[in-house]
Amino acid sequence: MKRFIEGADRTQSTLLPACIDDYVAEDNPVRVIEAFVDELDLGELGFEGVEPEATGRPGYRPSSLLKIYIYGYLNRIQSSRRLEHESQRNVELMWLTGRLTPDFKTIADFRKDNGAAIRRVCREFILLCRRLQLFSLALVSIDGSKFKAVNNRDRNFTNAKMKRRIAEVEASIDGYLRQLDTADRQERSNTDAKGVQLREKIAHLKQEMERLKALDTRMREAPDQQLSLTDPDARSMKTRGSGVVGYNVQTAVDAKHHLIVAHEVTNVGSDRSQLAGMAKQAQAAMDVEQLDAVADRGYFHGEEILKCEQVAAVI
Repeated sequence: MKRFIEGADRTQSTLLPACIDDYVAEDNPVRVIEAFVDELDLGELGFEGVEPEATGRPGYRPSSLLKIYIYGYLNRIQSSRRLEHESQRNVELMWLTGRLTPDFKTIADFRKDNGAAIRRVCREFILLCRRLQLFSLALVSIDGSKFKAVNNRDRNFTNAKMKRRIAEVEASIDGYLRQLDTADRQERSNTDAKGVQLREKIAHLKQEMERLKALDTRMREAPDQQLSLTDPDARSMKTRGSGVVGYNVQTAVDAKHHLIVAHEVTNVGSDRSQLAGMAKQAQAAMDVEQLDAVADRGYFHGEEILKCEQVAAVI
């Protein structure tokens, strides 16, 4: 007989069903999420739906949706569809929410409608860390990360992109006009049909040219000479090897416990002007008189370093 650890028979009935609490260890992080959220005053923090309506279909408690959101953050699950899927199969989420399975739209709407309140929850967590004296080292690392927006590259316009696209349309119009001249000189039965098709293509390209000119006017009126149609605040940024239309998220991370003590979402592609602002936020969050901050050379800027020295944030 081979000596292997055998699994339980799936069809075997048990007299007493296993308790779901037995599957979650005492040191599991979901127990921390449970304790933290249950102690929050969600109404004071500004969450919607804290008091249920007297009529209509009952909704989910904001605390349950907040627990799902925090769990997704800790486990790098950003998609609301994936969070819905995890709530149906993940034992930790089943334990955390009492086997609730809200759909992805409910989760997405909760994040969209309670953005300011979620930021206040982050603040409460920082205050808790300060009370627990987790920031005693007073050393943070500051860095930025590029996050892609929903906005497609073709729906983002800069001066260079606009000139290139207008040139492409003009070249296409010239090419179709040459084909139309050639078709007019040819004496074949399908010449008329081909000429009609070419004229329709030329008319479509002329409409596209008018649209681009209108977008060019809007782009030049923008403060930074850039226009995004889907996400108005998203900007084209350089990344390693290519570019991305999105946001530059700045974070300051505690060096001892690797906790994010401050964060800021910007649409500025460069990190050079972000150092002093992030250092000040981290210093205020950690409530220290002097802070040591570490950053890469992308943040090197004389004026920013001087500002940091003036507020006792040593770089």
